[in-house]
Amino acid sequence: MKFSSYLDPNFIFTDLKGKNPEEIIVEMVEKIAEKDKKVKASQVIIQEAIIRREREISTGIGSGIAIPHARIENFNDFIVAIGLLDNPIESEIAATNKSDKVDLVFLIISDVLKNKNILKVMSAVSKLALKQGELLEKIRKERNPKKIIEYFQAANIEFEHKIVAEDVLSPDIKPATPDNTLEEIAKRLILEETSGLPVVDKNGKFLGEITERELIDYGMPEYLSLMGDLNFLTVGEPFEEYLVNESKVTIKNLYRISNDIIIDRKTPIMEICFIMVNKGITRLYVVDDGKYYGMIKRSDIIKKVLHI
Repeated sequence: MKFSSYLDPNFIFTDLKGKNPEEIIVEMVEKIAEKDKKVKASQVIIQEAIIRREREISTGIGSGIAIPHARIENFNDFIVAIGLLDNPIESEIAATNKSDKVDLVFLIISDVLKNKNILKVMSAVSKLALKQGELLEKIRKERNPKKIIEYFQAANIEFEHKIVAEDVLSPDIKPATPDNTLEEIAKRLILEETSGLPVVDKNGKFLGEITERELIDYGMPEYLSLMGDLNFLTVGEPFEEYLVNESKVTIKNLYRISNDIIIDRKTPIMEICFIMVNKGITRLYVVDDGKYYGMIKRSDIIKKVLHI
C-alpha cells in the first residue's frame, strides 16, 4: 500500500493560525470534523487524546516536522491530515532537550488496534525528512492540496504488511569512527544518554560497537583479573592509564565486533523483540550489505511500538 493512499485533499490544511502545538491540534481536529461525521461525533475526545499524548512526549521529529497522534477506542478508521504553517511554532523534539520550529504537521487519528498504520506513516515521514528534503521543501511551499498529494505520489513510498526493523530504527544517531578518542566517546555516551554507539568506517561500513564496558575495561590493569582481593587498591588507581590517555588513545583497537548485534532492514519486529528479550541484548544495529542504516534500542520498542 502506498503512503499517498492515506491522504485526502479535504484533510490538507494550508491556512492554520495556531500559535502553539495544542492550538494547532485543536484547529486541525475542528477542520477534520467539518468534513467527517465520525470525527465530529467524537471531536472533544479526539482533541483531548491527542493533546494528552503530546504532553506525555512531544511528537516533534526535527526538520520542522511534528506528528501528533492518538488511538481512539471504537473509532474504526484511520485518518492522516496535513497542516502547513506560515508561521512556525516552537516544539520540543521527542525525548530530547532540543526545540524545533515546526511548520509541517502530520496529524493522525487512529483506531486503538491500528498501531501498525501509525508506525508506518511515522516511519515514512521520517524517511522523507532524511532522504527527500527537496521534496518536502516543495510541499512546504505548495498551497494546493491536490498538488501536495501529487508530490507524495511522486515519492512512491510503499508500506509493507509487517512491521520491520527499518520502521523502528533511529537513523539520526551519529556513528563513531575508529579514530575517535576515548574522551570523545565518553562525552557522547554521557550527553546522548546511551550505553553504546555504532562504529563505521569512512564509507559507512559497519565495523562494530563501542560501549561503556570497553571504556571501563581500558582503565583496568590486566593484572586485576588475577587478584582475589582488591581492597588494597586506592580509589582511582585502576584508572590512571585512562585518565592520562583519554585524549590521545583512539577506539581503533577497542570497539567490539559481534554478529549477535546485527540485523537487516527487513527483520520482523517480533524477531527483534525475541533477540532482545532472550539474549539480553539492549541494542541492535541495522546493517544491509555491510552498510550501517541505524540503531534500535529497547526503548525504541517501548516508544514506537508499545506506547505509540
